[in-house]
Amino acid sequence: MARILPGETDIYAITDSRLSLGRGVEEVATALLGAGVRIIQYREKRLKAGAMLAECVALRRLTRDAGACFIVNDHIDIALLVEADGVHIGQEDLPPRDVRRLVGPDMIIGLSTHGPGQAKAALQAGVDYIGVGPVFATQTKEDVVDPVGFEYLDWVVKNCPAMPFVAIGGIKEHNVSDVVAHGARCCCLVSELVGAVDVGGAVAAVRRRMAR
Repeated sequence: MARILPGETDIYAITDSRLSLGRGVEEVATALLGAGVRIIQYREKRLKAGAMLAECVALRRLTRDAGACFIVNDHIDIALLVEADGVHIGQEDLPPRDVRRLVGPDMIIGLSTHGPGQAKAALQAGVDYIGVGPVFATQTKEDVVDPVGFEYLDWVVKNCPAMPFVAIGGIKEHNVSDVVAHGARCCCLVSELVGAVDVGGAVAAVRRRMAR
């Protein structure tokens, strides 16, 4: 397994077929991996389970060959079937402790959080990393909560120094340097990467901004 957590790498990519310019998830993932992205989360809300499983089988093969970490969003059953490195859950999904009972001690569990109370609960529940956001407004997720801005990000940086986290929500090339300036070492981008004509070029451009 490729146990790579946010903070051990800089970019966390999420798939979204609606934004991928008609390209298949394998094509986009291949471009991301070729550009050195080391964490890819599969998040496709509108497909049937069988189609999701088939795509995850393909992505598991690609990420394993590249030595990258493969995370499945929400679908614990699919994550287990394809032997993913991890699963990412939201506040309204199964509680982290119950997820841990299902996936065992080795699989990574990530949890979306939107405020200090949820971060504290995540620490107590023993998740491996948290998502912090949405930092900015985003249209890539249908059930998204209101933006939390930099206030919550600043709180996590100050109060949870040992918890790996990924900043997420509306992050683009033009604002990623601001997110990094507030202490984020790993940033999640969706449309900016999977929606780019040149995926590899988009990854490189984001990395240049993050390094400033």
